[in-house]
Amino acid sequence: MLRRVGLLLFSISFIGTVWAQKMQYPETRKGEIVENYHGTEVADPFRWLEDLDSEETHAWVEAQNKVTFSYLDQIPEREWLKKRLTELWNFPKYGVPFKRGKHYFYAKNDGLQNQSVYYRVNSLQDDEPTVLLDPNALSEDGTVALTTLAFSKDGEKLVYGTSASGSDWRTFRIRDIESGEDYEEVLEWIKFSGASWQKNAEGFYYSRYSQPDAGDAYEQVNKNQKLFYHKINTPQNQDILIYERPDDPDLGFAASVTDDGDYLAISVWKGTDRRNRFYYLDTQAEKPEIVRLLDDFDAAYQFIGNTGTEFYFLTDLDAPNSRLIAVDISQPQRASWRDLIPESKAVLQSVSIINGQFVVNALDDVKSRLTIHELDGTFVREISLPAIGSVGSLSGEREDNEMFYAFTSFTYPTTIFRYDFKSGQSEIFRAPEIDFDASKYVTKQVFYSSKDGTRVPMFIVHKRSLPMDGNNPTYMYAYGGFNISMTPSFSISNLAWLEQGGIYAMPNLRGGGEYGEKWHAAGMLEKKQNVFDDFIAAAEYLIREGYTSTPKLAIAGGSNGGLLTGASITQRPDLFGAAIVAVGVLDMLRYHKFTIGWAWASEYGSSDNPEQFEFLRKYSPLHNIEAGTSYPPTLITTADHDDRVVPGHSYKFASALQAAQGGNAPVLIRIETKAGHGAGKPTSKIIESEADKWGFLMKVLGVELKMQPEKSM
Repeated sequence: MLRRVGLLLFSISFIGTVWAQKMQYPETRKGEIVENYHGTEVADPFRWLEDLDSEETHAWVEAQNKVTFSYLDQIPEREWLKKRLTELWNFPKYGVPFKRGKHYFYAKNDGLQNQSVYYRVNSLQDDEPTVLLDPNALSEDGTVALTTLAFSKDGEKLVYGTSASGSDWRTFRIRDIESGEDYEEVLEWIKFSGASWQKNAEGFYYSRYSQPDAGDAYEQVNKNQKLFYHKINTPQNQDILIYERPDDPDLGFAASVTDDGDYLAISVWKGTDRRNRFYYLDTQAEKPEIVRLLDDFDAAYQFIGNTGTEFYFLTDLDAPNSRLIAVDISQPQRASWRDLIPESKAVLQSVSIINGQFVVNALDDVKSRLTIHELDGTFVREISLPAIGSVGSLSGEREDNEMFYAFTSFTYPTTIFRYDFKSGQSEIFRAPEIDFDASKYVTKQVFYSSKDGTRVPMFIVHKRSLPMDGNNPTYMYAYGGFNISMTPSFSISNLAWLEQGGIYAMPNLRGGGEYGEKWHAAGMLEKKQNVFDDFIAAAEYLIREGYTSTPKLAIAGGSNGGLLTGASITQRPDLFGAAIVAVGVLDMLRYHKFTIGWAWASEYGSSDNPEQFEFLRKYSPLHNIEAGTSYPPTLITTADHDDRVVPGHSYKFASALQAAQGGNAPVLIRIETKAGHGAGKPTSKIIESEADKWGFLMKVLGVELKMQPEKSM
């Protein structure tokens, strides 16, 4: 072992600051593991890097970070970028307020606080706010974040969840809001679960897993989730088991108490499959029993609310763009179901019941549309939005006559609006003040043809005065998976890039939800290659239309988007000038063997299936690296506490790409410590990582700094 560690630490400096000379990387041991997949032998020489706790892996991480940060430290623009990002970030940021009982609550970040603070007021106009929760006090470095907030209906009690170092594991505590004191009990081993209070606020429902084996909390497969009821002032080991399915350990449970408090609505999920089951419990019954109302696993059923025994669902059953239906649980036969809002060209994203009406957020050609309907589905009005963009979080209760919503676009900073149901008017509640002149920039939506002729949309943002001479540094970001829609949104980080004359491009690839379930299904399982084809076609469009050229084009994506960029550079290494591969799913043959990875098999397929192994092997980034190929400059990023996409993906991919690199372009891996998949990341770490990203791209794309620090600060 000591000899291996010594080899890892041998010769970790790189030669020169340009890639006229080939970089020297830490020597990474190649193991002898070869696995047989249905008759096909596949070598896995870097599997030892999956052992995150070994001394050898720790030494490798330290050596790789030393190389990476030695490279980044020599980029003169990096320090200016950090200062400029800090300046841009330093303004008050508000979350959408919401009301519970007699109190309003909202989140606010003064500017550079690592985590937002939650406040309570009785009036949004006059009251001096009282601090409800300040997660910055939970850790010195800001790496403990709030993840869950669940208020009792009377606004007097709160369940709050925290996450340490970006892990998906949550710890729940209970707070008395008036006194600000926490109850004694602490609830552990919670993942992928919220909390929902019982009608009398004596306890709440939540889901959790069994405690993992010692030392395996960040790697062990998560299965057999169970639904519990916790009564306040009792220890967790006395929680009442409400439901479990040992016969099907892949099932998970998301429970919520209905507005009237009479039912417990249970969405039964299985991995990331859009389809789910729906069960309920009549909490007022003398002997409550679980009723399997929708148990066919034939579509997605999002429970919206109820009026007595009439339950409302947003579903894509026989409606790829979704529709709103009513199901009377006293007459649950499908023949008795009623359409309230039928399917249309616009994709229904979400529905809320506020002011005794439905508030519908739909997506029309990747742009938000907000409408109000009566509970029988009758259209009332459309709410005018300030620009082409996206409606983010929205708050309001059934009995409220007001609601709040966030609106954003690429050059429209996230602004919070208050809507008055009586007047039918929206007014700005909070608007940020940022050192940014939106009038200097233009946002376009273009459409281009993919490899198979499919029409794909793409947003492009840049300075109005930018010449289309093919020489503009361009940052193309996308996702393309899991039915997730990439809509226009404001990014402080992207401002630094736009200020330098950079172009930001975001194609809406198949696999996402921008055009409903058909669009999603066209980019999953055996059709996943369509996603990469769409992305490659977007790059070719930008080059063909004179926006940029290969030496100036950078691509980026995170998680499933990291798979996207990893696959793109292995399929078309000649097309891109640089790549950011962030927290990527990169080993498509073994992703399902760690934490929640098994849940993605409905999206990707599994190498355990002979037919699915064949198409996974064809695009798996790790398994399509070819020795001697000139790959573009690549920055791989991950975090040592990422227990969603475990860092072994990035460790193995970086090792293989470094070993295979036939050109002189750098292949670096930046490994964040005390961080996870991204959620809850403190502001200080965000600014540092973004400065490193933009600094790397400016260097490898040859971008000259257009704003000198002394003129801007």
